[in-house]
Order: sequence, then structure tokens, then C-alpha cells
Amino acid sequence: MGKSANLRDGVASAAVRAVNRISRMTGRGSGTVVGGRVGMKISPNLVTSLSRGRTVVLVSGTNGKTTTTSMIVAGWGVPVTTNQTGANMPAGHVAALVTSTSSQAALEVDEAWLPETLAKTRPRVVVLLNLSRDQLDRANEVRQMAERWRKALEVHNDPDVVVVANASDPLVVYAAEVAANVLWCDVPTTWLADAVSCPKCTLGISHVGSQWHCSCGFAKPTKITTVLGDELVIDDVTVALDLSIPGDFNRSNAAMALTALHSVGVELNEAVVRINAVQSVVGRFSVRRWNGHVLRLLLAKNPSGFEAMLATLANDSSDVWVAINARIADGRDPSWLYDVPFEKLRGHRVYCFGDRRLDLATRLDYAQVEFVIVEDDAQVPVSKETISLLANYTAFSDWLEKSEP
Repeated sequence: MGKSANLRDGVASAAVRAVNRISRMTGRGSGTVVGGRVGMKISPNLVTSLSRGRTVVLVSGTNGKTTTTSMIVAGWGVPVTTNQTGANMPAGHVAALVTSTSSQAALEVDEAWLPETLAKTRPRVVVLLNLSRDQLDRANEVRQMAERWRKALEVHNDPDVVVVANASDPLVVYAAEVAANVLWCDVPTTWLADAVSCPKCTLGISHVGSQWHCSCGFAKPTKITTVLGDELVIDDVTVALDLSIPGDFNRSNAAMALTALHSVGVELNEAVVRINAVQSVVGRFSVRRWNGHVLRLLLAKNPSGFEAMLATLANDSSDVWVAINARIADGRDPSWLYDVPFEKLRGHRVYCFGDRRLDLATRLDYAQVEFVIVEDDAQVPVSKETISLLANYTAFSDWLEKSEP
């Protein structure tokens, strides 16, 4: 790298820090994106230069990116650079990399930006969690995303790059099978509604138990990581999963995080203790208080995420709160609510919050679930029990901001 490039990168990095500091001081934002944009205007290859010399782990997928990245950070056991606020596009990556000189970096990456980020950061590990429908008004069709991942991995087919991939998701397998060095993870994956037909020949995929295959020969690959109840087996090494956060999906996230850490030489028995101790992730799964209520906050932003969170609820008649918005970060189209298996809430009474509470109530009516439309938050009767509150992106942020630990 020449002196002019070094100087440009130095000026760009200083600009990132200054702009983000001003953003925080003036209350205009969290200081994780705007500075990154300014820095990349000054030095378009700033992500590449900031990544150089670091062991970089990228984490991408429709669901679980933030949690899995946080588990990797916790499990590594050393200082790790990360975009912990969830700013998962290049500007957020730049901001994260500028703030730390650690030689380890774990970055969550928006699915659509993975090909570019893969090219610019030259990672040591790429973790591919899952692919499913998300924000319907602007996201590509899911199979197109799998195709983009596949082409990116074909172009950057470096045997030194370890791809940790979900063997239970046919779309992830289709994308990852072209990579030179893949570690397959056989992990709980309940949502397969977006992979009912083969991405290679379009015929139906046969699912029998945890196995799947197509008559064309496309099938679930041999696994290196397996989740067996509360045990995780990686390369014939067994460790105990005793997570502090709920759900089979989090056991899946932990399994893939530990496989990634194992591939960069982190001792498994030590890493799993640190990951087991993670109690919340940017407010997710945290217990908070609001207006006399005790709430357990759960983020669910699409059908797959809601199905996973619904599975964590107690099988009783307890009240459940659900908050739905349809702002820019959520996606303007809330019709995805009709793909959520809200029928699982029968027997509960559901309080409907958020900008799109009427859409939610209509969906619950079709599901024959008892509901209450909340027009005034102050009128909700106080419960003696901890209430599970499921909310999508901006609704979750609203509740996180107005509640207290």
C-alpha cells in the first residue's frame, strides 16, 4: 500500500471517529453509520484496509445474526471488534473496525451485502445461518439470495476460508456446497417453508425427520457439528450446552458460533462456558419493567423468527403481548403475518400493540385466538406474572426504550 493510500485511510478513519462522536453528542444517532459513510467517501476501500491483518469472522442469514455474532464475541475470550449495535452494512462495519485495534473481528452482515463484504474483508470464517422470507417490500426472493451467495462463494473459493454452514437448510446447502472448505452443522431448523422445492431441479424436497433429499441427488450433507439435546458434538468432541437464553434456535446459533470458534483455534470447553453465560443480546431475551409490568422482550421480525419465539412460550393460558409496526426498518408490507403460525397461541389471550395492531388482531381472529386491541397502553391490567412480549424491529426498539431493567 502506497503512502498516499495510507494517508487517505488515516484521514478517513479520523473522519469516521469525529463524525460519529458528533452524531452521539448531538443526539442525532448512535454514531455507527453516518461516520462510516463519510469514511468510505474519502477512502472507498476503507473496509479492506481496516480488515487487513485481522482474523475476521462474518455471520450472515435471515435470522440469528446478532445473537450468533454476540456468542462468537463472548466465546472467543479475548477482545473482539464487532458491530454490536446491529449496523450490518459496510458503513457499520467501517465504524466498528475503526473503534478497535483488536486483531479479532466478528461482524454480522446483512444477507444482501454478504457477497461484497466477503470480497472486501477476506475473512477467515463465514457463518451461514439460514435463508427465509423477510421484508417483503424490498427483499429479493429467497432463492435469488441463495444464488447470489453461491456465486460469491464460487468467485472467492479460497480453501483458507472456512464456511460454517447450516446443513439442515437446503437453500444454505445450495449456496455453500461450492466452497472449498465447508464445516456442516446439523442443527435444529424448524422453518423450511421457503425450501420445499429443490433449488437445483425445482422438484419437491422430501423431508423425513431431520433428513432431506431430492430425487435429483441433492441431499443433506455429512455433518461435522451435531446438536443432541443439550449436548453439542464437534469433531467428536462433546460439550454441554446450558444456555441462559431460551429456544432450540439459540442452541443452533450456539452450535454454529462454537464451530466457527473451533475453526480458529479457540478451546471448545472454555468457549462453551462463556457462551452459556450470555443472558441477553442487545436487550433480546432480557427481563424489563414498565408501568408495573414485568416483561420478557423477544424480537421476532418475520415468519421464521415468530415461529421460533412462539416455541419458547409456556403451554398454559398466560397472557402474551405482541407489538407490530411496519416502518422502514420493519418493511412496509405486513402481509407476512399470515405466514406466522399464530394458531399456536390458542389458549392464550393476546394483547395487540403497535402501529399495525389492527392487522395483527385480524390475523389472530382468523387463527381463532382471543385478543385485545390496545389503544391506550395505560389501560392494560397489571399482571403478577412475567409477560412475554414479542415485537418486530421498531416495535422492539420502542419497548426497549420505554422500559427499564
